[in-house]
Amino acid sequence: MSFVTALRPVALSLGVLVGLHVAAVAQIRALDDKSDPVVAIVDGGAIYRSDLAMMQRALPAQFQHLPLEVLYPALIERMIDAKLIFEAGRKEKLDADDEVKRRVRQFEERVVQEVYLNRMIEKQVTEESIRKKYEEFVKANPAKEEVSARHILVQTEAQAKEVIAELAKGADFAELAKTRSIDPAGKQQGGDLGFFSKEEMVPEFSEAAFKMKDGETSKAPVRSQFGFHVIRVEARRTASQPLEEVRDKLVSDMSQDIMNGAVSVLRKNAKIEVFNLDGTPAASQAPGGSVTPARPLQPRR
Repeated sequence: MSFVTALRPVALSLGVLVGLHVAAVAQIRALDDKSDPVVAIVDGGAIYRSDLAMMQRALPAQFQHLPLEVLYPALIERMIDAKLIFEAGRKEKLDADDEVKRRVRQFEERVVQEVYLNRMIEKQVTEESIRKKYEEFVKANPAKEEVSARHILVQTEAQAKEVIAELAKGADFAELAKTRSIDPAGKQQGGDLGFFSKEEMVPEFSEAAFKMKDGETSKAPVRSQFGFHVIRVEARRTASQPLEEVRDKLVSDMSQDIMNGAVSVLRKNAKIEVFNLDGTPAASQAPGGSVTPARPLQPRR
């Protein structure tokens, strides 16, 4: 199966994409001098770079963050196919078809909704407003004591004692975690768990870790539901979550509040009529807005 064929159902092979990168870069760089250059012409119809960017945004998430240069060879072929199909449909007057017009109106509504809300959010969710929201978050979530530690997780108490003995002889904790720990994350990070609060770990683990001093290694295995741990505490702090750790959540919450507020205002000033699924007047009224008795409407054609 060719690379372009593989793209048609929207799945892309990352390995092939990278392989095509070198050939594509030189071609794209020649177009960078224009803000939105024509990248192909199909039977007189132009395809613009912005068309490719829009197609990229419809791909699975793992491809949306790749440089457009990497995706270019496959996307341009897929866009040419799409252009040919579009022109074939237009020759059959499908652009005047009732179903097409209805779906275009629906798509237009969604785009207008998205742009309207996005622009409203962009105006209100500023760096200043995010920092103000963060200050409110800090007040509502007082600083907690946190410990930074590493651990080595093994299956049996005997294995944990062996690890403790090796550490006592001078073995490197991180290297031992990579070879002995059965915790996959521990193997990759040398057992590093970063900073955590008491509530984030199982009770047995937290109780042992928070009693230890900085630089101390547990002298006996710590048993939990996952197995036996050997713990080394590296540091402790009392601090609130940094802004960057909660930024995404704050922005999401602020955006949701802005959207809810906008809808609430629109509902207050709107005249809303509600009907049953069969088009007959509904007995109940829509929440919010100025609701008047529903009157039968002609089915949309």
